[in-house]
Amino acid sequence: MILTGLAVGAVLGIVMQRGRFCVTGMLRDIFLQKTWRSLVALFIVISVHAVGIAALTSLGIISPTYSNFAPIAVIGGGFLFGLGIILAGGCASGTWFRSAEGLIGSWIALIFYALSAAAMQTGALNWLNVGLKSYDTPLTTLPATFGVSAWFFAVPLAIGTALATRHFLATEKKPVRLNVPFWKRPLHLYTAGALIGLIGVIAWPLSAAAGRNSGLGITGPTGGLVNFTVTGDLERVDWGVMLVLGLLIGAFAAAKATGEFRLRVPDAKTATRAVGGGSMMGVGAALAGGCTVGNGMVQTALFSYQGWIALLFIALGVGVGAKLWLKPAATPAAPQTYTTEESITPVSAEDKVLSPGFAVATGAVTLRTAPRVKKARPLGEGRWALDQMGAVCPFPLIEAKDVIATLEPGEELVIDFDCTQGTETIPQWAADNGHDVTDFHTTGDATWQITIRKG
Repeated sequence: MILTGLAVGAVLGIVMQRGRFCVTGMLRDIFLQKTWRSLVALFIVISVHAVGIAALTSLGIISPTYSNFAPIAVIGGGFLFGLGIILAGGCASGTWFRSAEGLIGSWIALIFYALSAAAMQTGALNWLNVGLKSYDTPLTTLPATFGVSAWFFAVPLAIGTALATRHFLATEKKPVRLNVPFWKRPLHLYTAGALIGLIGVIAWPLSAAAGRNSGLGITGPTGGLVNFTVTGDLERVDWGVMLVLGLLIGAFAAAKATGEFRLRVPDAKTATRAVGGGSMMGVGAALAGGCTVGNGMVQTALFSYQGWIALLFIALGVGVGAKLWLKPAATPAAPQTYTTEESITPVSAEDKVLSPGFAVATGAVTLRTAPRVKKARPLGEGRWALDQMGAVCPFPLIEAKDVIATLEPGEELVIDFDCTQGTETIPQWAADNGHDVTDFHTTGDATWQITIRKG
């Protein structure tokens, strides 16, 4: 029966990869883009999941168990996990499927996430895990506290989510999409959310039938995979371990089939952040009792205190991490200063242009000036090039926003990038802010070029 975990994981990996479904980006958008639109996709997952679990429980098909709420572990672990996923560039499931896209930085984050999770479960950090979780309360779930059925929470949540979905779909500005065959087009984030919710509902009885009374989960199985690798104990290979392996396989198949797989080597800064972020993810998720899947999708659907409070503090950790680490690169230093005599240059007949978009007055002399746009390369005629190849998300968007702010209306910025999530976030940002996408195409496997005209 554990092989059903491999099949469920493969489908989950395909949906997550094609939907660019990463909770880190959803939470990050609240702080960087000042929008809750993408977070609605997570609430779609939770709502579908909550209704499905309530139905399965009412029918006696599953019998979920609930952990007591351990405030210090959940709050501290959730916040640490939120900081970690900013450094690592993705949440637990996001790190798995981005590894499948060929991002070696995600491989590094995944390795340290797995090692630290295993250390918390059975290794050198187990004392910390057990110690902090010993400070618990009798609180388990909201339905248990109020003595009512889970339906009293599942139905209002589903209705509220449906209304929010309708609002954002009605007000969403349609971005320019890649001109590719339909089967290569990404899933709408809300569609992906609904599918992931359904997968989560299906996963629970299959997992329970294999002797694992739980639904989707990433951190426990990831740590279990390390423990199996080290000990060779086959009992460590359960339905959850097969789930994460299937996720990797499914995401790789999806990325390879759509031309979105390519090995991408990180620079030293990104690699260092991946080590720290991955380690923080493993420790934080183990303390909190789950990651953005285990807590943010499953425990929230059970309306447990652990799930909702962990999600809140993960979001706060993301907000602090975004403030600390997600900033545009420093503007290159200005050219050396000139003496008064040096700053005056005779104008030759051949030298009639100072910089693109600036005509030179006819006369005897002109003044040397620093380039107006310092991060982008001039292409002439009011066009600029921004090279973001190798930059992990969300940095291509962060840098694009920074450069666009320095352009004049009507000028164009040509951006080369290889961050898969940027294929959705960059054109959507352009549409939301009144800029025009005049060209958007692939330039090779997992490489794209988009041209934005400032509005």
